[in-house]
Amino acid sequence: MKLKFAIFALASLLATAPVQAAEKLEVLLDWFVNPDHATLIIAKEKGYFKNHGLDVELIAPADPNDPPKLVAAGKAPLAVSYQPQLQVQVSEGLPLKRIGTLVATPLNSLVVLESGPIKSIADLKGKKVGYSVGGFEDALLKAMLNKHGLKLSDVEMINVNFSLSPSILAGKVDAVIGAFRNFELNQMDIEGNPGRAFFPEEEGVPAYDELIIVANSEKLSDKRLRPFLAAIEDATQYLVNHPEEGWNIFIKAYPDLNDELNKRAWRDTLPRFALRPAALDSNRYDRFATFLKEAELIKDAADVSAYAVELK
Repeated sequence: MKLKFAIFALASLLATAPVQAAEKLEVLLDWFVNPDHATLIIAKEKGYFKNHGLDVELIAPADPNDPPKLVAAGKAPLAVSYQPQLQVQVSEGLPLKRIGTLVATPLNSLVVLESGPIKSIADLKGKKVGYSVGGFEDALLKAMLNKHGLKLSDVEMINVNFSLSPSILAGKVDAVIGAFRNFELNQMDIEGNPGRAFFPEEEGVPAYDELIIVANSEKLSDKRLRPFLAAIEDATQYLVNHPEEGWNIFIKAYPDLNDELNKRAWRDTLPRFALRPAALDSNRYDRFATFLKEAELIKDAADVSAYAVELK
């Protein structure tokens, strides 16, 4: 009888005990929601963030240049960014560190029309190359040209803003640098004008992480960071095991993205997600810092600890 009463009392206590509120966490995206953010969306929609005690809000920026700067200023805890951008910004004095990786391979590429006359990068001599953002894209193209005996001065660089595939399809340029292989190539194919891509990591540019998570380097003790990364890893494993189900969850959350372009981008991005989001490849960061220094985009190739950390 006493045992039954004790069990009843314990059950009553558990039923009336307050549920501990999940820790709120804001994450600034690098751009509007798209398949590059699949692990974040799945972690939220499947409840992995909640399972790790987090209430995560994903925020698309009004200006894609702002998220890392807001994190550096202490106005947001986390942002989605890019490894090259991070290393340049840290060199400029921003207190940022990479704590995790979302997309573990470059997505950037040099794209030409498949039916056009350019079959090799060497064929670009005297041609027009469109770009969106100067600096890093110039450095990528320079390295790729150098491998084929050309210089940046051998091509005419034209700023097409973010109109990459439309510019090449309209014949305004012969090639574009900075085209994401999971989007622009699919867009061109859907429009009936397939493209041919040359990949930087195969043409003299060290491999790098495309999408990363950055935090303020002075706030790495934030107890929400490790559970956040654990939830991302759970989401990644789910996507590896259930890609079609993942797509259905994604478009249920964002029905406006249920089109052929995003479905193809989803397919092409899945193999590129980091299976161990928290793991850090120090050699990769060292190699790319050396590349950025040689391209004169940073003054010094600082130790990897200046850019990135693997939380313990």
